[in-house]
Amino acid sequence: MKEAMNEMSVYEAILGRRSIREYTAQKVDAKKIRSLVEAAVMAPTAMGNEPWAFVIIQDVAMLQDLSDVAKPLFIEQLKHDTHAFEAFNDPAFNIFYDASTLIIICANKDNPTADADCWLAAENLMLAAFAMGLGTCVIGAVLLAMHDEEQKIKLGIPADYEAIVPIIVGFPRGAVVSSKRKRPLVLNWVEGQTSH
Repeated sequence: MKEAMNEMSVYEAILGRRSIREYTAQKVDAKKIRSLVEAAVMAPTAMGNEPWAFVIIQDVAMLQDLSDVAKPLFIEQLKHDTHAFEAFNDPAFNIFYDASTLIIICANKDNPTADADCWLAAENLMLAAFAMGLGTCVIGAVLLAMHDEEQKIKLGIPADYEAIVPIIVGFPRGAVVSSKRKRPLVLNWVEGQTSH
């Protein structure tokens, strides 16, 4: 069930991946989604717990409804910063940037290492998506809505699970623009004495 990947090294994928915020309407097929989830579960996991579970939403109307619920909650959460996210006040703005697919990585609430494990799985998924020519973006602004009991029921997230990482996946519209990063900040680098 392996999906065809672009010829690139893992390092090239790490350097090339970007958060994409413009998508075409083209739907990601089920085979690609399964390959992404398979890549995700190959991530490191504390004590072999593999706490992750996945919810996949490809219903445009459902994504729009969730976007409409999430935007005012996110605005309320950031009420002290009125200009940072002006787009969220626009009724036409879709929090998922019109991506065709949302993959929610969930975990059991009682697992103390689940958050870290799910974020590691998310990075695997996003790198695999990039290698397949797909775009991804983590949409943290939707998490508050996903923790609402009514929304959890609509999304099919069991009561003892919670959404940890919501990732949109789709086909990028236009060229992927490179972005600069700050140089690594190394606070300390301790080298031991070498023996002669």
